[in-house]
Amino acid sequence: MTWFTPTTTAWVLGLATVIAIVRLLVRHLRAEPAQRSHPARIAALLVAQPLCAALLYFALWPPTVPGRAGTLVIATAGAQRTQVASGDALVALPEAPTWAEVERAPDLATALRRHPGTQRVRGIGEGLDARDRDAASGLVVEFEAPPLPRGVLELHAQERIAVGDEFSVSGRVGGVQGGVVELLDPARRRVDQMTLPADGRFALTATARGEGSAMFRVRVLDARQRAVEDVDVPVQVEAQSPPRVLVIAGAPNPEVKYLRRWLEDAGLPAQTQMAVGGGVQLGDAPVSIDAATLSRFDVVILDERAWSSLGDAQRGALDAAVRDGLGLMIRVTGALSANERARLRALGFVVEGGRDSTVAKLAQGARDDAAERARLGPGTQDAPRSHEEPPVAVPELTRRDAKLGAADGVTLLRDANGAVLAMWRAHGRGRVGVSLLADSYRLVLGGRDDRHAQLWSDAVSTLARARTHATFDIDADAWQGERMSLCGVQEGASVVGPDGSMHRVLRDPAARGCAAFWPESAGWHRVRSGDREQAFFVRAHDAAPGMRAQSMREATLRLASSTSNVANDQATGPDRPGARWPWWLGWLVASAALWWFERSRMGRRISAA
Repeated sequence: MTWFTPTTTAWVLGLATVIAIVRLLVRHLRAEPAQRSHPARIAALLVAQPLCAALLYFALWPPTVPGRAGTLVIATAGAQRTQVASGDALVALPEAPTWAEVERAPDLATALRRHPGTQRVRGIGEGLDARDRDAASGLVVEFEAPPLPRGVLELHAQERIAVGDEFSVSGRVGGVQGGVVELLDPARRRVDQMTLPADGRFALTATARGEGSAMFRVRVLDARQRAVEDVDVPVQVEAQSPPRVLVIAGAPNPEVKYLRRWLEDAGLPAQTQMAVGGGVQLGDAPVSIDAATLSRFDVVILDERAWSSLGDAQRGALDAAVRDGLGLMIRVTGALSANERARLRALGFVVEGGRDSTVAKLAQGARDDAAERARLGPGTQDAPRSHEEPPVAVPELTRRDAKLGAADGVTLLRDANGAVLAMWRAHGRGRVGVSLLADSYRLVLGGRDDRHAQLWSDAVSTLARARTHATFDIDADAWQGERMSLCGVQEGASVVGPDGSMHRVLRDPAARGCAAFWPESAGWHRVRSGDREQAFFVRAHDAAPGMRAQSMREATLRLASSTSNVANDQATGPDRPGARWPWWLGWLVASAALWWFERSRMGRRISAA
């Protein structure tokens, strides 16, 4: 009834009160003086009329009181009915279990619209999906994290690597005590493994051989070697522009020979020149050491003899090129003079000793024979490798008996005893490295060309001139049917699904140029924007349940911690009507007392008979 408002009620009750007061006064004044009631009686009756009217008004329209923030219980995936107390306002999201007589909502925003005044949300289950976290901003979020499932909880890997590069896969496993974690290549051969420590964290490595999309796999085994879980590790192997290398040697030697062979096998464009005395040089066509020449290379590798033979102008050009981004590796293969040590100190390195050479033993590695054979591969036609023979041991090498150090240096290579064999440090925009290893070529002669390739690949990739690669910022872990972000895209960007279907995405300029995408199918997708294209992988909805639970758990806990500074008592909702029963009780008592007082003889004047 639209006419039943506080204003109309007040007018009606006020008018009735005025009529009652006027009627009382008229009757009192029209009576004979001898028959009039005592003034106290009239005063009590006059006060009782507006009192009863006021009590009736507040019984119909009680005063408002500040409303306490309403708490809405949100059931998500994995929620238990025992987590819900009687009387809680419960809403189940689509991923929540199916419960009878429970309100369901397609998302949290819809649930909040259906329950206005909600200021506090209590999540039960695995946590809020990415679809619902924005809707919970500004609310007090309560979340009690449930126990995580057994298996892989965290997984970190490089999504894009170059052909031939070694990459690492790290993560954390929960609920598997004394288990083993293995890394399988796309052919499902074990390339690395480790026993799980008490905290469940692991770090494995592998090498990407072929260009394109590759699917490695992490396998978790329990203490009885029973499979617990397999999780795919998507890797995009790209043929990046290889670094250009300049090798300068003070004399021909086997080290330069096998280094040059590795550069050719790895597809790295290289220029090699070796001095043989009298101004004669071997190798490729000689190049001058100046700014123009050095700008065409990304890494310069030279030994101490070639470094000492450089003139002041050449040394200055090399130093300026390193400060501009060039990488420099100085190989110390002989005793250093005082001038050479001073030049190394100018670059930030301190070399103590080094008059003699000593044996260097590289770490043999913790992999078993099967993993080593898988990493070595089948070999070549000239030198095939048998899958039955165990890998040969890493041969002993030679190093300078020196102690290498730098205040801000980073170790590049250590021997089996932990001694530093190679170190690098930043020098301007570039990097300078120093190596004490003299004969890494013995690794090739000893049948471990894989270790030789790994040693030089790490050195070149670490020191090479940095190059910028324009890539899209895509969520690392994406699941089928869940929202993901594609950042750095342009207007008109699209995503090509595994089946070839194309989906256009809408770019939001206010969100750093990001676009939202809901993948409908699992597998490899490609985002196209302008003339650029990048692949990304989407996991199936039921794949890697531990990783998905951990991701939602962490995101929900971060959301809850961001609102923890809002005190529960300070979170108030809109004003609500106060309790009516005290006013009704007061009106009933006052009306009954007034009815009795009007009919009593108290205060009346009775004339004599």
